[in-house]
Amino acid sequence: MSVGTPGVLREPFAQPPADGGERAFGRSPAQLFWRRFRRDRVAVAALAVVVALVLVALLAPLLLKLVGAPGPNARDTSALDDFGAPTGPSSAHLFGVDDFGRDVFARTVYGARVSLLVGLAGTAIAALLGTLLGLLAGWSRGWVDTLLVGLVDVMLAFPVLLLGLGIASACTLGDGCAGGLIAPGLRTVLLVVAAIGWTVIARVVRGQVLSLRERDFVDAARVGGASEWRIVSREVVPNLLPTVIVYSSLMIPQTIMFEAALSFLGVGVSPSTPSWGSMLADAAPNFDTQWWYMLFPGLALLVTVMAFNLLGDGVQDALDPIARL
Repeated sequence: MSVGTPGVLREPFAQPPADGGERAFGRSPAQLFWRRFRRDRVAVAALAVVVALVLVALLAPLLLKLVGAPGPNARDTSALDDFGAPTGPSSAHLFGVDDFGRDVFARTVYGARVSLLVGLAGTAIAALLGTLLGLLAGWSRGWVDTLLVGLVDVMLAFPVLLLGLGIASACTLGDGCAGGLIAPGLRTVLLVVAAIGWTVIARVVRGQVLSLRERDFVDAARVGGASEWRIVSREVVPNLLPTVIVYSSLMIPQTIMFEAALSFLGVGVSPSTPSWGSMLADAAPNFDTQWWYMLFPGLALLVTVMAFNLLGDGVQDALDPIARL
């Protein structure tokens, strides 16, 4: 019986209820994350936009069929005016056509496929590579750590866009790089993204591993006879996941912008593949008269990057160990 009103049992160590009476006891980390995330209305709205963009990219052929739009590379010369110049939005072409008579709506929709594929797949490859190398450097230390840290420092010393431009330019010539293994096109863009993006993740993961390996739970596992592999896989890696997820979510919009920049400069995906960056490059010379060709892919790029940025901020707040319930 604790100190208080005589004859009344109390719980001296009970925690106060959270969120209007909901208790956080017994909840999994995923449940705690979702409860914090859904309270952020901006992040939830951003998630809805991202899901909508993914559906648009996956269902692009069906969407074009529903609105009666032609394919992204179909040329309709009848949509050009008497001088061969592109025409603006109409009932036949919702977003107008470009200089070749190609439907801007169809190319904008299909451009979402390239941006999301590069953003998600490129970031996933970079995060996986950076996590493995950062984990190896932080856990091994010694000459391995020195070598990998030196490599990261060298990579970070180069201007990102110029380095990517150089790699992409070299791999778009002839048969590509590595004996044709990395052919010009989308694979080259993914290579550039992975070759540049892993450095940030690796540096962050290494710092986390150096801190985690000195924690008491790691010492306890080692004293209990756990192998090095078991300690890393069962104790260290689960504690790295929130950090990796946060940095990966914040990398996705940067990766999308990076792909758009490479395509704008002419070293991204192949010209036959619709890309928002290449569409902006084609519209740049005549943007004052052909405003529709720059407006719609530019808005699509803006909405996508903003949605992923807001989503990344929401994920970061939900996984913040200081604010976590």
